[in-house]
Formats: sequence, structure tokens, C-alpha cells
Amino acid sequence: MSETRLAFRTCPLCEAGCGLEIAVQTSPLQVINKTESIGRIRGDMDDVFSHGFICPKGSTLKQLHEDPDRLRKPLIKRNGVHVEVEWDEAWAEVAGRLQDLIERHGRDAVAVYLGNPNAHSLSAMLYNRTLLQGLGTHNRFSASTVDQLPKQVAAGYMFGTGVHVAVPDLDRTDFLMILGANPYASNGSVCTAPDFPGRIEAIKTRGGTVVVVDPRFTRTAQEADTWLAIRPASDALFLMAVVNVLFAENLVKIQDRIAVLLNGLEDIRQACQRFTPEAVSDATGLDPQAIRQVARDMSAASSAAVYGRIGTTTTEFGTTASWLVDVVNTLTGNLDSVGGAMFAKPVLGGPTTRGTSGKGSGFRIGRGGGKTKVNGYPEVMG
Repeated sequence: MSETRLAFRTCPLCEAGCGLEIAVQTSPLQVINKTESIGRIRGDMDDVFSHGFICPKGSTLKQLHEDPDRLRKPLIKRNGVHVEVEWDEAWAEVAGRLQDLIERHGRDAVAVYLGNPNAHSLSAMLYNRTLLQGLGTHNRFSASTVDQLPKQVAAGYMFGTGVHVAVPDLDRTDFLMILGANPYASNGSVCTAPDFPGRIEAIKTRGGTVVVVDPRFTRTAQEADTWLAIRPASDALFLMAVVNVLFAENLVKIQDRIAVLLNGLEDIRQACQRFTPEAVSDATGLDPQAIRQVARDMSAASSAAVYGRIGTTTTEFGTTASWLVDVVNTLTGNLDSVGGAMFAKPVLGGPTTRGTSGKGSGFRIGRGGGKTKVNGYPEVMG
């Protein structure tokens, strides 16, 4: 008869890091063979970070774990054939050949790639920086290149560092506009919060408003007060039109403590003049009145936040859209304000815990001088 025990782990598939409750089964034969199998995976209701949330990917980790093609031991290629080896031998092989390679060809002969799940492993976060510094290579690559780097670029130019990203104050906001995100399916990204869907529902319960701007009628859009079915990749035009309305109807209300830090406000006003709701209507597929109403409602709300994620960054004008998210938050008086888009205070090492307050020290693209091999684009946070 099989025995079942519960194991509790953190899902390794993305930044949400949801808690998992895994039923591990052991049959009499498996006891003899010292093997186990996974019976069921579900969200851990007691996990302080996810409160039982689990996405479809996390629930299928059993198939990934038991996939016959999954690597279970290190492989070394010898005489054209991959041979299984033990970890000690694999590490020795890497150390020996890596040192020889660097001595013969220089440190840039080594390239490093970071992506899921390594980039979201807490232990790897501690070790990766030390490894990169030890290798000394300029060839550092990441999956972020094709998804979220526009947000880092926009934040860097606006706030002085690419990791200074304002996130919505979900528990105190009265108006939340979501672009390019589906937190009912993902539990949120960058602003991951325990029971993100429940927090969205709480906004509505206390009389607030939730607006979803997305080409698809997502699970999150189904729960929103308003769904704006925008055409793909036109987020920057939509946000520029919102800025246009804020200026045209005198709805701009910047906080005094933020106003003293601003540069280029008049430049933004002039830049948005031709992007009226009517001018962008065909490109965005949105009714001009709907765009105006969003701008008015956001300005009138006692607190509000615009939250844009991967859907706003993986487009031709992703950097512009990412920047405009923070511009709208600023113009409506909601940047780093209770119920608005706020900056977190990390326990250690974050940009909000170092240095003195005031204007950022500046952010340069291509600081290290590296460029991509194909198109010659400068490095970002390299």
C-alpha cells in the first residue's frame, strides 16, 4: 500500500515564488528502489507570500519532474557522446576548463546567461553577483532583453536607477488601471502580493474602481469594472492621449514634494498636444470618450495607480509606454503617494535605502561600452 507525505516547496518557475503543497507518494516497490512519485500539487494556503495561489504552470510541475527527458545528472561530452557523471567530477571539469579558457582567450571568452528559473532563485540571487564579478566577463545576457528591460530603461532615465520601480499600493488605492498584466493568472509581477486577486476584489468592495486595458478579455478583465479592448502594441498612444486630456482639461495635480524634483514638465505638455483621444482612436481601437473618462476618473479619485507589466514592454514602443505609466502616476499626484504607485523600501541594498534624497545621480545606457553583436544596441544594466 502506498504511503503519502506532504512536502512544502517554493515554485521555481517565475518571480511570484508561490508556495506549493506537494503530495509525495511512495509504494512498497519504491521503498525498495528508494524512489518516490508526485501525486498532487496545489497551492499552500499557509504560505505567507501566496496564500494558496497557484497558476496552471505550477500545477503541472509533476509532468516536468517526471519527464523522461529531464536531466537528472550532469553530462560531459566525450568522443561525441554525452556521458553521465557525478557532481564532483562535473564541477572539477568546469573549473579546470574554464580557467584554461580564460588564460588563453581572455575573460570575455566566457558568456553568462540568466533566465527562468535561475534568475528567480533566492540562493542564485546571492551567488550570481559574486560569480559574475569573479568571471569578469562583459558578455552577460538575460531573458530580460526580450521582455522587461524597457521598464528598467524608463525607470533609470526617470529615477536614476533601473531597479527603482514604483508599484501600486493595492490595499489603499481607490482606482487601479492595469495594462498588459493578468494578475488573476499570475498573482502579479514586480508587485507580487499575497492573494493579488483578492486585493483587486477588495478595491471594488470598498467602492473603488478597477480598469483593465488589454486586447484580450482576460480573467482579470472579467473582474474589472471597465475593460478597454485596446489594439495590441498601442499602449504608448493610449497613455499619451491620457496625458493630453490631463493637460487639456487642467486635471494635472502634482504633489509639491514631487514638483520640486521634476524636469521637463513643459516638454511633456507640448509633446502630447497632438495625441488627442480622437487622433489615437483608430490606432488604439478605443472610443475617444472612453479615454477621456479614464483620465477624468483617475484625476478625480482620492488615490489611484497605473500598473503596467510585460504586455506594455514587449512592444515596439515599450520603453515609451513604461515611461508614460510613471508620467501619468506623477501628473495625477499619485507617484510615491499612499494609495498610488509607491517605491518599496528593501531591507538592504535597494536604491531607496542608500544615499541622500533628491535628484537621481543619472543613468546611462551602455555604461560599460558593450554593444550587441547583431544590431549594435548598447548594453543595459550590464
